[in-house]
Amino acid sequence: MSPTLPETGLQLQSCIRSDATLELSLAEVPVADPGEGEVLVRVEAAPINPSDMGLLFGPADMTSARASGSPDRPVVTADVPKHLLASVAARLDQALPCGNEGAGVVVAAGSSEAAQALLGRTVALLGGGLYAQYRTAPAGLCLALPKGTTSAQGASCFVNPLTALGMVETMKLEGHTALVHTAAASNLGQMLVKLCLADDVPLVNIVRKPEQVDLLSALGAKFICDSSTPNFRASLVDALAETGATLAFDATGGGDLASQILSAMETALGRNATEYSRYGSETHKQVYLYGGLERSKTRLDRTYGMAWGVGGWLLPPFLKRVGFAAVDELRQRVAREIITTFASQYTREVSLAEALQLDSIALYGRQATGEKLLVNPSLAR
Repeated sequence: MSPTLPETGLQLQSCIRSDATLELSLAEVPVADPGEGEVLVRVEAAPINPSDMGLLFGPADMTSARASGSPDRPVVTADVPKHLLASVAARLDQALPCGNEGAGVVVAAGSSEAAQALLGRTVALLGGGLYAQYRTAPAGLCLALPKGTTSAQGASCFVNPLTALGMVETMKLEGHTALVHTAAASNLGQMLVKLCLADDVPLVNIVRKPEQVDLLSALGAKFICDSSTPNFRASLVDALAETGATLAFDATGGGDLASQILSAMETALGRNATEYSRYGSETHKQVYLYGGLERSKTRLDRTYGMAWGVGGWLLPPFLKRVGFAAVDELRQRVAREIITTFASQYTREVSLAEALQLDSIALYGRQATGEKLLVNPSLAR
C-alpha cells in the first residue's frame, strides 16, 4: 500500500442476526491494493436509493430502531419479526457492505492500461459496498466522468439514469410508442421527463400532490395527472387517449394503481373502437412494477379485457437483455449528460456516522419524493 494511503477505512455494514435483530454499524476494513486491472477509489459521494433499503434494513421493523455506540462509531439495532427470518436465511449472521453506487477519485491503479488511464480521474461506479471510504473495483466497472464533474454530480450515474433509459428502451423493444410513469416527481421521474422530451417520447406522469404538478410543469412535462384530485381518472384517460400509451412503470407496487392504469388504458383504447368485443381491446396493455413505495398487496380488478399483463421490472435483468455494447452506449450518454438530463438533487449530505443517526434513517427510510440523502464518506463529522 502506498505510504500516502491508509491501511484501513470505514465501511457501513448491515447484519441480520439469528436472534431476530438487525444491526447497522461502521466497520474498519483493510484498504486493498488494486490488482492488475483494478483501481482504488476514494469514495466521496454515494446516494441512498430506494433500491438500497432492502440490504440496509431487510425485513426489520425500523419503528423499533434504537441507537448505541459512540458519535463516530454509531450502532443502530432494530427488531426483525421472527416469522420473516426465513425470507433472509441466506444472509443471517453476515455483515454485508451497503451502497449500490457512488463516485470518487481513483487514488491507486493496477498496471493495466485501462486501470492506469483512470488514475487521478473522478469516476462513478456500481457494484455494492459504496458506503465506504475506499472501494477497490475492476477498471471496467468505472465510468470516467467528464473533466470538471464533481463526485456529488456523478454519484447517481447508474441506478436512476440507466433505469430511465431502460424504460424507454423497453418501450421500443416491446413495440409500444409512449410511456406512463408513477411517483413521477422523484429524481428518477424528473430525469425521465427530460429524457422523453429530448427523445420525443410521449410521457404520462402520475403524481400525488399539486406541488408536484408544478414541479414537472416547470420541466416542460405536458401530461401530468394528480391522483389526489377527483378528476384523476378522467384526466388519465384523456392523457392516454392523446398519447396512445400502453406501457406503464409503477414505482408504488402495492394498492390498486396498476389496475387503475390498465382500466384507463382500456377506456382510452375504446374511444377509437369500431365494434364491440366482450373480450375487450386486442391491444396489449402492460404495467411493470419496479418499486415498492406502497407496501400493501397489489390488487387487480379485471375491468380491462384479456390483453394485459402485470409483471416485475428490474435494471440488472434489462442490462443483461440488451448486452454489453448497448449498455456501454447508455453509460456514455449518462456521462455526457450527467449535469443536464441526468442531474440529481439531494436534500442533505451526511457522513457515514450521520447516515446511522436515527433522524437520518427516519428521513431516507420514508422514501419520500424530494427527500434524497447523499452519503459523503470523506466527511469527518
